[in-house]
Amino acid sequence: MIIGIPKEIMLEEKRVAAIPETVTKYIAKGHKVIVEYSAGEGIFISDADYQKAGAEIIKDTQELFHKAETLLKVKQPEFNEKVGKHEIEMMKKETVLITFLHPAAPNSRNNLEMLEKKGMTALTMDGIPRISRAQRMDALTSMSTVTGYRSVIIAASRLPKFIPMMGTAIGMVKPANFLVIGIGVVGLQAIAAAKRLGGVIKAMDIRQEAQKEAESLSAKIVGFDIPQDLAKADGGYAKALTKEWLEKEREALAPAISEADVIILSALVPGEVAPIIITKKMLSTMRPGSVIIDVSIDQGGNCEATVPGKEVVVNNVLVSGLQNIPGGMAVHSTWLYANNMFHYFENAFKDGVNLDMKDEIVISSLVTREGKILHKGALKALGRR
Repeated sequence: MIIGIPKEIMLEEKRVAAIPETVTKYIAKGHKVIVEYSAGEGIFISDADYQKAGAEIIKDTQELFHKAETLLKVKQPEFNEKVGKHEIEMMKKETVLITFLHPAAPNSRNNLEMLEKKGMTALTMDGIPRISRAQRMDALTSMSTVTGYRSVIIAASRLPKFIPMMGTAIGMVKPANFLVIGIGVVGLQAIAAAKRLGGVIKAMDIRQEAQKEAESLSAKIVGFDIPQDLAKADGGYAKALTKEWLEKEREALAPAISEADVIILSALVPGEVAPIIITKKMLSTMRPGSVIIDVSIDQGGNCEATVPGKEVVVNNVLVSGLQNIPGGMAVHSTWLYANNMFHYFENAFKDGVNLDMKDEIVISSLVTREGKILHKGALKALGRR
Protein backbone atom coordinates (compact mmCIF):
# COMPACT_ATOMS: atom_id res chain seq x y z
CA MET A 1 0.00 0.00 0.00
CA ILE A 2 1.15 3.55 -0.72
CA ILE A 3 0.79 5.71 2.40
CA GLY A 4 0.76 9.46 1.82
CA ILE A 5 1.86 12.00 4.44
CA PRO A 6 1.00 15.55 3.31
CA LYS A 7 2.17 18.81 4.79
CA GLU A 8 -0.61 20.28 6.93
CA ILE A 9 -1.97 23.57 5.59
CA MET A 10 -4.15 24.80 8.44
CA LEU A 11 -2.88 28.11 9.80
CA GLU A 12 -0.12 27.61 12.39
CA GLU A 13 -0.38 23.81 12.10
CA LYS A 14 3.10 22.34 12.44
CA ARG A 15 2.25 18.77 13.33
CA VAL A 16 2.56 15.90 10.87
CA ALA A 17 0.94 12.46 10.81
CA ALA A 18 4.17 10.44 10.66
CA ILE A 19 7.72 10.72 11.97
CA PRO A 20 10.81 8.81 10.79
CA GLU A 21 10.29 6.28 13.59
CA THR A 22 6.81 5.35 12.35
CA VAL A 23 7.81 5.57 8.68
CA THR A 24 10.31 2.79 9.39
CA LYS A 25 7.52 0.70 10.95
CA TYR A 26 5.18 1.16 7.98
CA ILE A 27 7.92 0.16 5.56
CA ALA A 28 8.83 -2.88 7.67
CA LYS A 29 5.25 -4.08 7.15
CA GLY A 30 5.64 -3.86 3.38
CA HIS A 31 4.15 -0.44 2.69
CA LYS A 32 5.58 2.42 0.66
CA VAL A 33 5.58 5.84 2.34
CA ILE A 34 5.56 9.11 0.43
CA VAL A 35 6.02 12.37 2.34
CA GLU A 36 5.38 15.87 1.04
CA TYR A 37 8.38 18.15 0.75
CA SER A 38 9.10 20.06 4.02
CA ALA A 39 6.20 18.35 5.83
CA GLY A 40 8.23 18.06 9.04
CA GLU A 41 10.01 21.40 9.06
CA GLY A 42 7.74 22.78 11.79
CA ILE A 43 8.88 20.04 14.18
CA PHE A 44 12.53 20.13 13.10
CA ILE A 45 12.40 16.93 11.04
CA SER A 46 14.13 17.34 7.69
CA ASP A 47 13.34 15.68 4.40
CA ALA A 48 16.68 13.89 4.76
CA ASP A 49 15.47 12.41 8.06
CA TYR A 50 12.42 10.97 6.33
CA GLN A 51 14.54 9.68 3.45
CA LYS A 52 16.89 7.92 5.87
CA ALA A 53 13.83 6.17 7.30
CA GLY A 54 12.95 4.97 3.81
CA ALA A 55 10.33 7.48 2.68
CA GLU A 56 10.15 9.07 -0.76
CA ILE A 57 9.88 12.87 -0.76
CA ILE A 58 7.29 14.31 -3.15
CA LYS A 59 7.53 18.02 -4.02
CA ASP A 60 4.25 18.29 -5.93
CA THR A 61 1.25 18.35 -3.58
CA GLN A 62 -1.22 17.13 -6.17
CA GLU A 63 1.07 14.25 -7.10
CA LEU A 64 1.21 13.09 -3.49
CA PHE A 65 -2.56 13.25 -3.09
CA HIS A 66 -3.06 11.38 -6.36
CA LYS A 67 -0.56 8.62 -5.58
CA ALA A 68 -1.63 7.93 -2.00
CA GLU A 69 -3.86 4.91 -1.46
CA THR A 70 -4.23 5.82 2.20
CA LEU A 71 -3.73 9.42 3.27
CA LEU A 72 -2.74 10.12 6.87
CA LYS A 73 -3.37 13.66 8.12
CA VAL A 74 -3.62 15.55 11.38
CA LYS A 75 -6.37 18.08 10.71
CA GLN A 76 -9.50 18.14 8.60
CA PRO A 77 -9.10 18.82 4.85
CA GLU A 78 -9.09 22.43 3.70
CA PHE A 79 -8.86 24.48 0.54
CA ASN A 80 -5.21 24.66 -0.51
CA GLU A 81 -4.68 28.23 -1.71
CA LYS A 82 -1.26 27.52 -3.23
CA VAL A 83 -2.65 24.75 -5.41
CA GLY A 84 -6.04 26.35 -5.94
CA LYS A 85 -7.92 23.18 -5.01
CA HIS A 86 -9.55 21.68 -1.94
CA GLU A 87 -7.61 18.78 -0.45
CA ILE A 88 -10.59 16.44 -0.89
CA GLU A 89 -10.76 17.46 -4.53
CA MET A 90 -7.16 16.28 -4.98
CA MET A 91 -7.83 12.84 -3.47
CA LYS A 92 -8.88 9.82 -5.49
CA LYS A 93 -12.25 8.22 -4.80
CA GLU A 94 -10.43 5.02 -3.79
CA THR A 95 -8.19 6.78 -1.26
CA VAL A 96 -8.81 6.06 2.42
CA LEU A 97 -8.52 9.23 4.51
CA ILE A 98 -7.58 9.00 8.20
CA THR A 99 -7.41 12.22 10.21
CA PHE A 100 -9.20 14.32 12.84
CA LEU A 101 -12.42 15.16 10.97
CA HIS A 102 -14.49 16.48 13.91
CA PRO A 103 -17.59 15.25 12.04
CA ALA A 104 -20.16 16.69 14.45
CA ALA A 105 -18.63 20.18 14.47
CA PRO A 106 -20.69 22.97 12.85
CA ASN A 107 -17.90 23.83 10.38
CA SER A 108 -17.53 20.25 9.13
CA ARG A 109 -20.62 20.23 6.91
CA ASN A 110 -18.75 21.09 3.71
CA ASN A 111 -16.14 18.36 4.22
CA LEU A 112 -18.78 15.77 5.02
CA GLU A 113 -20.80 16.58 1.93
CA MET A 114 -17.69 16.57 -0.28
CA LEU A 115 -16.58 13.18 1.06
CA GLU A 116 -20.10 11.83 0.68
CA LYS A 117 -20.43 13.08 -2.90
CA LYS A 118 -17.02 11.69 -3.87
CA GLY A 119 -17.81 8.29 -2.36
CA MET A 120 -14.63 8.20 -0.30
CA THR A 121 -13.88 6.17 2.81
CA ALA A 122 -12.96 8.52 5.65
CA LEU A 123 -12.17 7.71 9.27
CA THR A 124 -11.82 10.13 12.15
CA MET A 125 -9.25 9.82 14.90
CA ASP A 126 -11.68 11.36 17.40
CA GLY A 127 -14.06 8.44 16.93
CA ILE A 128 -11.90 5.80 18.59
CA PRO A 129 -13.88 4.10 21.39
CA ARG A 130 -12.69 4.05 24.99
CA ILE A 131 -11.76 0.37 25.25
CA SER A 132 -8.58 -1.20 26.57
CA ARG A 133 -7.21 -2.47 23.27
CA ALA A 134 -7.62 0.97 21.69
CA GLN A 135 -5.48 2.81 24.24
CA ARG A 136 -2.38 2.93 22.03
CA MET A 137 -4.49 4.36 19.19
CA ASP A 138 -6.33 6.94 21.25
CA ALA A 139 -5.15 10.17 19.65
CA LEU A 140 -7.93 12.16 21.29
CA THR A 141 -6.57 11.32 24.74
CA SER A 142 -3.03 12.14 23.61
CA MET A 143 -4.01 15.54 22.23
CA SER A 144 -6.24 16.20 25.23
CA THR A 145 -3.25 15.67 27.51
CA VAL A 146 -1.37 18.39 25.66
CA THR A 147 -4.43 20.64 25.49
CA GLY A 148 -5.18 20.48 29.21
CA TYR A 149 -1.65 21.45 30.16
CA ARG A 150 -1.28 24.17 27.55
CA SER A 151 -4.72 25.72 28.17
CA VAL A 152 -3.55 26.70 31.66
CA ILE A 153 -0.29 28.09 30.30
CA ILE A 154 -2.25 30.20 27.80
CA ALA A 155 -4.62 31.39 30.53
CA ALA A 156 -1.69 32.38 32.74
CA SER A 157 -0.23 34.46 29.92
CA ARG A 158 -3.55 36.29 29.41
CA LEU A 159 -4.49 36.83 33.07
CA PRO A 160 -3.48 40.27 34.41
CA LYS A 161 -2.76 38.75 37.82
CA PHE A 162 -0.40 36.36 39.58
CA ILE A 163 -1.50 32.73 39.77
CA PRO A 164 0.10 31.69 43.10
CA MET A 165 -0.23 33.31 46.51
CA MET A 166 2.71 35.64 46.95
CA GLY A 167 4.01 37.44 50.00
CA THR A 168 5.29 40.97 49.50
CA ALA A 169 6.53 43.76 51.75
CA ILE A 170 3.16 45.47 51.49
CA GLY A 171 0.93 42.45 51.94
CA MET A 172 -0.18 39.12 50.59
CA VAL A 173 -1.27 38.60 46.99
CA LYS A 174 -4.20 36.20 46.82
CA PRO A 175 -3.98 33.18 44.50
CA ALA A 176 -6.02 33.01 41.31
CA ASN A 177 -9.25 31.03 41.33
CA PHE A 178 -9.62 28.39 38.62
CA LEU A 179 -12.84 26.70 37.55
CA VAL A 180 -12.51 23.64 35.33
CA ILE A 181 -15.74 22.49 33.68
CA GLY A 182 -15.54 19.02 32.19
CA ILE A 183 -13.23 16.60 33.99
CA GLY A 184 -12.02 14.36 31.22
CA VAL A 185 -8.39 14.09 30.18
CA VAL A 186 -8.24 17.81 29.33
CA GLY A 187 -9.81 18.80 32.62
CA LEU A 188 -7.57 16.59 34.75
CA GLN A 189 -4.43 17.86 33.04
CA ALA A 190 -5.67 21.44 33.47
CA ILE A 191 -6.28 20.84 37.18
CA ALA A 192 -2.80 19.38 37.59
CA ALA A 193 -1.16 22.27 35.72
CA ALA A 194 -3.12 24.93 37.64
CA LYS A 195 -2.17 23.24 40.91
CA ARG A 196 1.53 23.33 39.98
CA LEU A 197 1.22 27.05 39.31
CA GLY A 198 -0.37 27.64 42.70
CA GLY A 199 -3.99 28.26 41.72
CA VAL A 200 -7.05 27.48 43.84
CA ILE A 201 -9.14 25.04 41.85
CA LYS A 202 -12.82 24.18 41.64
CA ALA A 203 -14.16 21.66 39.15
CA MET A 204 -17.47 20.47 37.76
CA ASP A 205 -18.52 17.34 35.89
CA ILE A 206 -21.86 15.60 35.76
CA ARG A 207 -20.21 12.16 36.19
CA GLN A 208 -19.45 11.05 39.75
CA GLU A 209 -16.37 9.05 38.73
CA ALA A 210 -14.89 12.15 37.11
CA GLN A 211 -15.58 14.19 40.25
CA LYS A 212 -13.64 11.67 42.34
CA GLU A 213 -10.67 11.92 39.99
CA ALA A 214 -10.66 15.71 40.33
CA GLU A 215 -10.86 15.44 44.11
CA SER A 216 -7.80 13.18 44.05
CA LEU A 217 -5.94 16.16 42.57
CA SER A 218 -7.19 18.41 45.40
CA ALA A 219 -9.83 20.22 43.37
CA LYS A 220 -13.01 21.27 45.17
CA ILE A 221 -16.11 19.93 43.43
CA VAL A 222 -18.97 22.27 42.54
CA GLY A 223 -22.02 20.33 43.67
CA PHE A 224 -24.65 19.32 41.15
CA ASP A 225 -26.91 16.35 41.81
CA ILE A 226 -28.09 14.51 38.72
CA PRO A 227 -29.13 10.87 38.29
CA GLN A 228 -26.14 9.02 36.84
CA ASP A 229 -28.24 7.27 34.22
CA LEU A 230 -28.85 10.73 32.74
CA ALA A 231 -25.23 11.81 33.10
CA LYS A 232 -23.11 8.90 31.91
CA ALA A 233 -23.19 6.91 28.69
CA ASP A 234 -21.62 3.57 27.90
CA GLY A 235 -17.84 3.77 27.89
CA GLY A 236 -17.78 6.36 30.67
CA TYR A 237 -18.42 9.41 28.50
CA ALA A 238 -20.84 12.18 29.43
CA LYS A 239 -24.34 12.24 27.98
CA ALA A 240 -25.98 15.26 26.41
CA LEU A 241 -28.32 16.88 28.94
CA THR A 242 -31.85 18.04 28.28
CA LYS A 243 -32.50 21.80 28.32
CA GLU A 244 -33.97 21.51 31.81
CA TRP A 245 -30.95 19.72 33.28
CA LEU A 246 -28.52 22.00 31.45
CA GLU A 247 -30.21 25.01 33.04
CA LYS A 248 -29.90 23.37 36.46
CA GLU A 249 -26.20 22.87 35.80
CA ARG A 250 -25.80 26.56 34.96
CA GLU A 251 -27.56 27.51 38.20
CA ALA A 252 -25.23 25.29 40.21
CA LEU A 253 -22.19 26.81 38.52
CA ALA A 254 -23.26 30.45 38.87
CA PRO A 255 -21.51 31.20 42.21
CA ALA A 256 -18.25 29.58 41.11
CA ILE A 257 -18.32 31.42 37.78
CA SER A 258 -18.70 34.78 39.51
CA GLU A 259 -15.64 34.05 41.69
CA ALA A 260 -13.38 32.62 38.98
CA ASP A 261 -10.32 34.32 37.55
CA VAL A 262 -9.79 31.56 35.00
CA ILE A 263 -12.33 29.13 33.54
CA ILE A 264 -11.24 26.16 31.45
CA LEU A 265 -14.12 24.76 29.40
CA SER A 266 -13.74 21.18 28.21
CA ALA A 267 -17.20 19.63 28.46
CA LEU A 268 -17.82 17.39 25.46
CA VAL A 269 -20.30 14.76 24.37
CA PRO A 270 -18.52 12.41 21.94
CA GLY A 271 -19.65 12.85 18.36
CA GLU A 272 -22.02 15.73 19.14
CA VAL A 273 -21.99 19.50 19.32
CA ALA A 274 -20.64 20.75 22.65
CA PRO A 275 -23.26 22.03 25.14
CA ILE A 276 -23.48 25.76 25.87
CA ILE A 277 -22.75 25.96 29.59
CA ILE A 278 -21.84 29.64 29.95
CA THR A 279 -24.24 32.09 28.31
CA LYS A 280 -23.41 35.66 27.32
CA LYS A 281 -25.58 36.87 30.19
CA MET A 282 -23.50 34.89 32.68
CA LEU A 283 -20.33 36.70 31.56
CA SER A 284 -21.64 39.90 33.13
CA THR A 285 -21.32 38.27 36.57
CA MET A 286 -17.62 37.51 36.15
CA ARG A 287 -14.67 39.47 37.50
CA PRO A 288 -13.22 42.11 35.16
CA GLY A 289 -10.00 40.82 33.62
CA SER A 290 -10.92 37.16 34.05
CA VAL A 291 -10.16 34.65 31.31
CA ILE A 292 -12.11 31.82 29.68
CA ILE A 293 -10.27 29.22 27.61
CA ASP A 294 -12.88 27.35 25.59
CA VAL A 295 -11.09 24.11 24.73
CA SER A 296 -14.25 22.56 23.28
CA ILE A 297 -14.35 25.02 20.37
CA ASP A 298 -13.72 22.36 17.71
CA GLN A 299 -17.10 20.90 18.67
CA GLY A 300 -18.82 24.29 18.83
CA GLY A 301 -17.70 25.57 22.24
CA ASN A 302 -19.11 25.64 25.79
CA CYS A 303 -19.44 29.43 25.95
CA GLU A 304 -22.03 31.28 23.92
CA ALA A 305 -19.62 34.18 23.31
CA THR A 306 -16.73 32.09 21.98
CA VAL A 307 -15.59 32.92 18.45
CA PRO A 308 -13.74 30.07 16.71
CA GLY A 309 -10.07 30.85 16.24
CA LYS A 310 -10.23 34.23 17.98
CA GLU A 311 -9.95 35.91 21.35
CA VAL A 312 -12.67 38.41 22.16
CA VAL A 313 -13.40 40.59 25.17
CA VAL A 314 -17.01 40.55 26.38
CA ASN A 315 -18.01 42.47 29.52
CA ASN A 316 -14.29 42.82 30.39
CA VAL A 317 -13.84 39.03 30.19
CA LEU A 318 -11.37 37.59 27.68
CA VAL A 319 -12.97 34.63 25.91
CA SER A 320 -10.46 32.55 23.99
CA GLY A 321 -11.60 30.36 21.15
CA LEU A 322 -8.08 29.51 20.05
CA GLN A 323 -8.16 26.36 18.00
CA ASN A 324 -5.53 23.70 17.65
CA ILE A 325 -4.03 24.17 21.09
CA PRO A 326 -1.97 20.95 20.77
CA GLY A 327 -0.39 22.40 17.63
CA GLY A 328 1.37 24.93 19.83
CA MET A 329 3.41 22.09 21.32
CA ALA A 330 4.01 20.47 17.97
CA VAL A 331 7.08 18.38 18.79
CA HIS A 332 5.53 16.29 21.55
CA SER A 333 2.06 16.41 19.97
CA THR A 334 3.45 14.96 16.75
CA TRP A 335 5.37 12.22 18.55
CA LEU A 336 2.19 11.16 20.36
CA TYR A 337 -0.09 11.45 17.33
CA ALA A 338 2.23 9.69 14.89
CA ASN A 339 2.50 6.68 17.19
CA ASN A 340 -1.26 6.64 17.80
CA MET A 341 -1.76 6.73 14.04
CA PHE A 342 0.57 3.81 13.41
CA HIS A 343 -1.24 1.60 15.91
CA TYR A 344 -4.62 2.65 14.49
CA PHE A 345 -3.50 1.91 10.93
CA GLU A 346 -2.04 -1.45 11.95
CA ASN A 347 -5.37 -2.45 13.52
CA ALA A 348 -7.54 -1.09 10.72
CA PHE A 349 -5.60 -2.85 7.96
CA LYS A 350 -4.87 -6.17 9.64
CA ASP A 351 -3.97 -7.88 6.38
CA GLY A 352 -2.02 -4.84 5.20
CA VAL A 353 -4.42 -4.11 2.33
CA ASN A 354 -8.11 -4.20 3.23
CA LEU A 355 -9.94 -2.15 5.84
CA ASP A 356 -11.36 -4.44 8.53
CA MET A 357 -15.02 -3.45 8.46
CA LYS A 358 -15.88 -5.90 11.25
CA ASP A 359 -13.56 -4.26 13.78
CA GLU A 360 -15.42 -2.19 16.39
CA ILE A 361 -12.72 0.50 16.44
CA VAL A 362 -13.00 0.95 12.68
CA ILE A 363 -16.80 0.96 12.82
CA SER A 364 -16.81 3.56 15.62
CA SER A 365 -14.47 5.90 13.74
CA LEU A 366 -15.95 5.47 10.26
CA VAL A 367 -17.43 8.71 8.92
CA THR A 368 -18.13 8.12 5.22
CA ARG A 369 -18.05 5.12 2.90
CA GLU A 370 -19.52 4.30 -0.52
CA GLY A 371 -21.30 7.62 -0.84
CA LYS A 372 -22.92 7.56 2.59
CA ILE A 373 -22.36 9.45 5.84
CA LEU A 374 -22.39 6.81 8.57
CA HIS A 375 -21.23 8.72 11.66
CA LYS A 376 -24.18 9.20 14.05
CA GLY A 377 -22.97 12.54 15.40
CA ALA A 378 -22.45 13.88 11.89
CA LEU A 379 -25.91 12.79 10.80
CA LYS A 380 -27.44 14.46 13.85
CA ALA A 381 -25.49 17.69 13.21
CA LEU A 382 -26.71 17.66 9.60
CA GLY A 383 -30.30 17.14 10.75
CA ARG A 384 -30.60 13.74 9.09
CA ARG A 385 -31.66 11.79 12.17
